[in-house]
Amino acid sequence: MSICPDTWIAKMAKEHRMIEPFVENQVRSIDGRPVISFGTSSFGYDIRVSNQFRIFTNVYGSVIDPKDFDPKGLIEVNGNICIIPPNSFALALSIEWFRIPENVMTICIGRSTYARCGIIVNVTPFEPGWEGRAVLEISNTTPLPAKVYAGEGLAQVLFFESDTPCKISYADRKGKYQNQNNITLPKA
Repeated sequence: MSICPDTWIAKMAKEHRMIEPFVENQVRSIDGRPVISFGTSSFGYDIRVSNQFRIFTNVYGSVIDPKDFDPKGLIEVNGNICIIPPNSFALALSIEWFRIPENVMTICIGRSTYARCGIIVNVTPFEPGWEGRAVLEISNTTPLPAKVYAGEGLAQVLFFESDTPCKISYADRKGKYQNQNNITLPKA
């Protein structure tokens, strides 16, 4: 990048609709109430988590199999707070819709505010040409229940720009998670 990263993110968001809705500044409070920050940061973008969650459960004795995923192993939670049980795992959906240009690669990583509480967001790429809402994988590594707040920052997306577009984009490959707008379960 030849321009300041936060300026580059704003430019790309406006010109390519790369992030919608886009928040140009970092938001730390809403109506005087502190929130886990979201919006443009120095070298990335802090994304918000929606109020849609799926929590893993062993109530039905399901086995997790990425080639034959049984949705009975998940319970649906919709609300402003999601409590992830101790040593458990949840899926969540970003509020933001992403359109990754064919010359950009991103890495989505967890935020330190949550990490310092033992809540880890799985590192995942958003490939060139991918479009959709991000499904975020959240692990509670602690022996205690853990809260995740809908509408607030959960992860940070870091952007890497190339001088040339990729030869075959995620869209060209007809990637299996293209245009996801809900929590999409594993597909083989």
